[in-house]
Amino acid sequence: MSPYESIERKPGYWLCLLATLLAVVVVVLGAYTRLVHAGLGCPDWPGCYGFLTVPETAAEIQLAESLYPDAPVEVEKGWPEMIHRYVAGSLVLLVLGLVINAVRNRHNPGQPLFHPIFIFGLILLQAAFGMWTVTLKLWPQVVTAHLLGGFATLSLLFLLTLRLSGKRWKPLTRSRGLGRLRLLAGMAVVVVVMQISLGGWISSNYAALACPDLPLCQGKVWPEMDFDEGFDITQAIGPNYLGGQLDGEARVAIHMAHRIGAVITTLFLLWLIMASLKYVDGSVSGRNPIKGAALAVLFMLLVQLALGLANVYFYLPLQVAVAHNLGGALLLLSVIGLNYRLAWRTS
Repeated sequence: MSPYESIERKPGYWLCLLATLLAVVVVVLGAYTRLVHAGLGCPDWPGCYGFLTVPETAAEIQLAESLYPDAPVEVEKGWPEMIHRYVAGSLVLLVLGLVINAVRNRHNPGQPLFHPIFIFGLILLQAAFGMWTVTLKLWPQVVTAHLLGGFATLSLLFLLTLRLSGKRWKPLTRSRGLGRLRLLAGMAVVVVVMQISLGGWISSNYAALACPDLPLCQGKVWPEMDFDEGFDITQAIGPNYLGGQLDGEARVAIHMAHRIGAVITTLFLLWLIMASLKYVDGSVSGRNPIKGAALAVLFMLLVQLALGLANVYFYLPLQVAVAHNLGGALLLLSVIGLNYRLAWRTS
């Protein structure tokens, strides 16, 4: 027996699915831009040296460098930044379409209204963070907040896609284990977000290679670390943070915190997965209707762990590092999907 029944999709489903996929592209492009050190490829916003595209001709470059004498034109870094902005701008338009669709169909039963409006507000805030990322010269606090905002936008679009999908889950039978599962799944979202935050702090402070070996760090179980400096959120605004400003011991502290967080996240998610796989629901002939969602979390967890290890062993290759950022986003989506299944509602 199927754990859900298909009903008519709500208006806006395909548009929301497209927006979700485009949000994935934005996350990937953002990671790529950071990893190739192109975050300041254009010293202004929303244009690039005052142009709508990256200046490439001799005359354009001469004019651009006269306007921004402290920022020599690097075409190979300008284009990743501008492409990221173009795609993010397209996402804004798609989300605006979702808001218009929601307003038009607000009287339809079960049609979300506040959800797309909230996403639109968040994505406008994301645009502001994108501007501050440039104008504040990659200030780590803003860069990390910008990354988290992108993950939040993607997560909310994914959740809205599920709500519009036309798949009405059959209610899970109330049992003593269901409440605990819902609590564990909700806590898992917090744990994964905290680990993603640590990953963002590593990226914004250029600490990914602070520990070039595994399982040790610089040949030690517990190397010299400065957590006070590494997690000081009062860093001054003003200097150019391209390449990072922290000392080695502070970067090691950030990197080790991410490793410890990875162990905690792995153990917690394995606990959630095992509990989910043991769940039996009487309303679907004793089958486990959340098994697929739990296995999706397990798969993404294993992939993310492999990518994290590969980053260290192979000295942060660009393709693997970008995939690790994407893997973090997909792991979060898989946990959200499990939460959605557990938090079934009749509407």
